[in-house]
Amino acid sequence: MNTVTRPRILVVGAGFAGVECVRRLERKLSPGEAEITLVTPFAYQLYLPLLPQVASGVLTPQSVAVSLRRSSRYRTRIIPGGAIGVDLKAKVCVVRTITDKIVDEPFDYIVLSPGSITRTFDIPGLTDTAFGMKTLAEAAYIRDHVITQLDLADASEDPAERASRLQFVVVGGGYAGTETAACLQRLTHAAVKRYPRLDPRLIKWHLIDIAPKLMPELGDKLGRSALEILRRRGIEISLGVSIAKAGPEEVTFTDGRVIPTRTLIWTAGVAASPLIGTLGAETVKGRLAVTAEMCLPDHDGVFALGDAAAVPDLAKGQDGAVCPPTAQHAMRQGTHVADNVIAALRGQPLRPYVHKDLGLVVDLGGADAVSKPLGVELRGLPAQAVARGYHWSALRTGVAKTRVMTNWLLNAVAGDDFVRTGFQARKPAKLKDFEYTDAYLSPEEVRARVEGAGRARA
Repeated sequence: MNTVTRPRILVVGAGFAGVECVRRLERKLSPGEAEITLVTPFAYQLYLPLLPQVASGVLTPQSVAVSLRRSSRYRTRIIPGGAIGVDLKAKVCVVRTITDKIVDEPFDYIVLSPGSITRTFDIPGLTDTAFGMKTLAEAAYIRDHVITQLDLADASEDPAERASRLQFVVVGGGYAGTETAACLQRLTHAAVKRYPRLDPRLIKWHLIDIAPKLMPELGDKLGRSALEILRRRGIEISLGVSIAKAGPEEVTFTDGRVIPTRTLIWTAGVAASPLIGTLGAETVKGRLAVTAEMCLPDHDGVFALGDAAAVPDLAKGQDGAVCPPTAQHAMRQGTHVADNVIAALRGQPLRPYVHKDLGLVVDLGGADAVSKPLGVELRGLPAQAVARGYHWSALRTGVAKTRVMTNWLLNAVAGDDFVRTGFQARKPAKLKDFEYTDAYLSPEEVRARVEGAGRARA
């Protein structure tokens, strides 16, 4: 008996790119045209740019976790797990579920948007000592940890211990690192008023980056403005400097300085998901090489986008330029790739992706911000209004928008209670605990598994 099956569209990853793709597919495809499946370990989309505000307590964790069940139309099947390998020839994706079960998911079209992981280097002690800022759990752990340092410093009678607990080091002068340092410095500045035994002058924040400029994408004027704001607050900024060695109670900088600290936060860039390495396909600086239509050359029905793909940036008109790994590009690529998947499904021509950058926003907490919407340079409250307005409008559900706006208003009026939730009471979660780089299969392992499954079915 012949049964007609619908084409299977598999979307890997529920970041900005994957969620926008699924939303578009659901809107534009009729139920009978295709079966849509999403692979993600979490049933929410994390609004990553607002993580520093979660770490600093301005926003609650739930407010930046947008429910996939609310933002989709319930047609998409969600597999709770992560893709650990893809056989492009056999059109099978190998998935490890959240219960550690390995399943093979066949597809006719696949959209690869697995995102990125924190980029680390071979620095002694780094992954055992540093905190990352890529996940909701990491942001919650960091907040607990920072408040814990204040509590322990307040209780300690040892001046050396007290001083080390009140020094904090953030590595990475990009948006994530700058906003993290700025927001957490405001947290400790406000909290220390509740600790009469602590000398506020002992609290020191260090922001370091190997680059010669802070957030160079902002341009010289706004970059200097951000630098001045942070230094005025007392944050010590060191450029052209990185970490030589990290330990549980001190960090050594590459310029020879040794900083006694119990807090090292690493935000020095991202690298494409290790899933890309399982494909055996061409890459550009670790990101999958794709066409301007976001197709993988020589593989029908395979699309890739977001942080894990080197999508040509046609708007810049430069030969070899690729889109930066930003939420702005990922969201628009998600919508565009969905249209191209539908076009391929219907036998229509695909369109190349072109998007001119709308600008940059950097929220430094309170009334401090710098923004560059459409090339217009803003500082202070106008920049803050643009930054928060942009983030608020990008949230995909009314519930998320309501939560975020309520949190902002409540924090502005009532401040923070500086409560530790107990997340890191037993074991601090370091970089090594969140980057599951050893979970992925090699291309040979993927092939052997798929071929073995095929023989078993036969």
